[in-house]
Amino acid sequence: MKLSAWRVALRIARRDALRAKGRSALVIAMVALPVLGVTGADVVFRSADLEPAEHVVRVMGQADGELQMLERGATVLQAPDPEKGMSTKSAKDEAKNGAAPRYTPAQQRSLDTDPAELAKQLLPPGTVLVPERQGPYTAAGSSQGLLSTRTTELDLTDPIWKGRVNLVKGRAPATDGEAAVTRDFLTRSGLKIGDQTAVRGLEGTPFTITGVVEYPSELTASEIIARPGTLIGKLAKLPGADRSRNAGTDAPTRWLVKLPSGTLDWPKVTELGGYGFTLASRAVLLDPPARADVPYYVEADKHGGPTPGYLDRTSVVILATVVGMALLEIVLLAGPAFAVGARRSRRQLGLLAAGGGERANIRAVVLGGGIVLGITGAVVGLGLGIGLVALLRTRAEEYAGQRFGHFNLQPLDLLGVLLVGLVTGLLAAVVPAVQASRQDVVAALTGRDSLKPPSRKLALLGLLMLGGGSALALLGATSGFGNRSLSVLGGSAVAELGMVALTPYLVGLFGRLGRWLSLGPRLALRDSVRHRGRTAPAVAAVMAAVAGTVAVSVYLASYDEGNRREYTAAAPSGAVMLGSGWLPAAEGKLLPQMRDAVERNIPALGPRADIQRVDYKGDCADGGSNCGYIQVELPMELRCPALDDTERSTDETERILGTDPRCQGIGHRGNHFSNLSAGDATLLHNLYGVTDPAAGQALAAGKAVVFDAKYLKDGKLAIGLNDPMEDTDGVAAPKKRGHTEISVDAVLASAVVPASAQAVISPDTATRLGLTTSPAGSVWLPDGSPSDGAQQKANGALAKLTDQDVLVIERGYQSRADLIGLGLSIFAGIVALGAAGIATGLAAADSQRDLTTLAAVGAEPRIRRTLSGFQCGVIAAMGTLLGTVCGIVPAVALRKVQGAAASVPGMSAETIANNSVVVLPWLTIAVTVVALPLLAAGLAALLTRSRISLLRRSG
Repeated sequence: MKLSAWRVALRIARRDALRAKGRSALVIAMVALPVLGVTGADVVFRSADLEPAEHVVRVMGQADGELQMLERGATVLQAPDPEKGMSTKSAKDEAKNGAAPRYTPAQQRSLDTDPAELAKQLLPPGTVLVPERQGPYTAAGSSQGLLSTRTTELDLTDPIWKGRVNLVKGRAPATDGEAAVTRDFLTRSGLKIGDQTAVRGLEGTPFTITGVVEYPSELTASEIIARPGTLIGKLAKLPGADRSRNAGTDAPTRWLVKLPSGTLDWPKVTELGGYGFTLASRAVLLDPPARADVPYYVEADKHGGPTPGYLDRTSVVILATVVGMALLEIVLLAGPAFAVGARRSRRQLGLLAAGGGERANIRAVVLGGGIVLGITGAVVGLGLGIGLVALLRTRAEEYAGQRFGHFNLQPLDLLGVLLVGLVTGLLAAVVPAVQASRQDVVAALTGRDSLKPPSRKLALLGLLMLGGGSALALLGATSGFGNRSLSVLGGSAVAELGMVALTPYLVGLFGRLGRWLSLGPRLALRDSVRHRGRTAPAVAAVMAAVAGTVAVSVYLASYDEGNRREYTAAAPSGAVMLGSGWLPAAEGKLLPQMRDAVERNIPALGPRADIQRVDYKGDCADGGSNCGYIQVELPMELRCPALDDTERSTDETERILGTDPRCQGIGHRGNHFSNLSAGDATLLHNLYGVTDPAAGQALAAGKAVVFDAKYLKDGKLAIGLNDPMEDTDGVAAPKKRGHTEISVDAVLASAVVPASAQAVISPDTATRLGLTTSPAGSVWLPDGSPSDGAQQKANGALAKLTDQDVLVIERGYQSRADLIGLGLSIFAGIVALGAAGIATGLAAADSQRDLTTLAAVGAEPRIRRTLSGFQCGVIAAMGTLLGTVCGIVPAVALRKVQGAAASVPGMSAETIANNSVVVLPWLTIAVTVVALPLLAAGLAALLTRSRISLLRRSG
């Protein structure tokens, strides 16, 4: 077809679009919606992807580099950007158990020299090291009590921090009693500039808030920033302070580097790595070396195995399927609008054919409508997407948790988005264009339809596509057949298109039901069968909307059911739990006040059971990391061999985990406390629901109480005691943890909640076994579950004592899937009603001659209203039934993909089944199948005029 003919076709399409403004607006909105979403996502992604110069400022501000002592006595291999990867090699790791390691001269110098002094020796003379001191997480005063926050010491008056930490409001702290806070801290605390806040333990020396700062790459950080030397050192001197290496209370090991002149090149980075340092250099980040010159990459390429393709990741499979199916449904939804246009223009198209126009010219006119409306919708969506991102940029940055580098618009990306809109419009117009080109010229000029039976070949092809697409999606999801993204998305799309191809034939099958219906529904069904050209696209549109809803509903219901099955109650229903197994020592001292706060605000709690943690060689909650831990052990013959101390390859370990039944479902699942607790009979009742008095008597007699028969052997329970990990400070290789086992007489009790790998002993028994105890919390078991209001009051009282979430009420599994499913059903209903309404309006126009005949033979005026209602109901009923079938395929496929991705060696068969379980939300499906057609019929009947206008019969 010549270009001039296309120009004429596009002019006619533009004129028709302007004449039918309502229909054109509907199609433009359908096309613009996905374009808007894709445009917004692209602009946000591109803007958040920092340029090298922008990334450098985020990492080191105005410095020349950021230096960190990663491990003394080790050699560090790093990527040009340490955040992208690093590895360490240490002589103590390669030494045999207990043997003295053999260090290189650089490693030995790293051990013998203070890190800050060593850095000054290795860097050019005159280099300034600005320490980054990040202290421990603690609590600071807020308007309601205490707020968990991070602590840091920085001199914000130094311009070196600009870009890394930005002052956005107020002024930088100038004296020891002043501090700056992040915006998140200020918002959550309810404070303002000029107010005072005190860090817990330092209430006598509060800080005045002078300014608000933000980390451009971490907008959600909650932090209080004091001047150097005014906060972290004081925290380290508090009783029970965490003095472990990662607590931040020791000497600084990270600095910003300011050179007197020059830059830090890649050889200097590798040199510093030999002493255990990592260095992010401004010069290297802006001009990174070749991959072959980076030892870290060379080693990774030697030892690293093939990584799974990006398109095989579960999240991408789900995203690709959702996006692809959404575009397909938009094409199907827009199809009836083009069918309406073609039907209303059939006399015009007939004149075009009568004047010598070929079928290609007629197709071009209808396709021209797809081009005009597709491009218009794409441009509208593109403009709205860019405008919304620009308008909501601050909100988008806060949601993403980081500032954009710059507002980045990529022309090629935006052109691709425009093409998506164009292709969407074209695909929506293809079927109406083909149908319009095949219509009989005389029938088009006289306004009569040329009725043709449905094509059996097309129906057979649709059936094959439906079966083949379903098989492809399910096989690709379960067995990894081909590429998962392509197989699941392609199979689901092919199956739905197969159902679309089957629709004309299925409409004919539905017509056979008319013999058992009354006059109104029989006329509506007969009319739908006779005019398959307009009925099939409308049914396909309703089917698309319902299929999307059913797919998401089935997926959400299945996901929710998997979570429900995997949920393990922490205590009997309604139990009130205060504390946790690792309640910090500072919180443990406040337990009496916390208990009083809970009992004052939650009525009728019943007897209180105090629970104590059992410790071995130190208290891990008392600010130290060198402490032992305790395990409730299975008998030796029931233990998983993959978890012993035998050295074996990764493949062999995974083989054992996957095949040995003793390794299935290992691990502790249950309450918030440790697996070995100390308490009395009240604890057995409140935490485990044990009602047998014999269990309490055995506990008082010095025996342990277990809840899983597998852990008992000859009336004994094995308790594993693991010694603290010795800190050799690099002088010798670390020894393996010492492990001993003791046994204690035990009895079996029946718990109302799963409590495998858990046991309870009395405090006296713990002392007799050489163990220590410390307060961990309390448990109440009231007759009824406390109200939400009472829990909120108790949480408010506890917030004045601690910043931790220490109160939990066991309310069983809480699901939100029903609410989401209801919302989706409402959305699909609106879309389906719109599609059915369009088809009903077209059917009413086509049925005008039949209505005139009915009026002439004495039919009542309400017959028009009744007929319109049944026409709409028939279309909605057929679409909902077919859409329900179509929607199940992608949902099942995605659940199988998710289950396959979540399966790991050692996972129990029950958990594997739960990860891929499929359930059908029968209530949602029933509401969709039954209520939607009834609602469509009712609305159509209500909105249709009863009066019939008599017309002259043509022909």
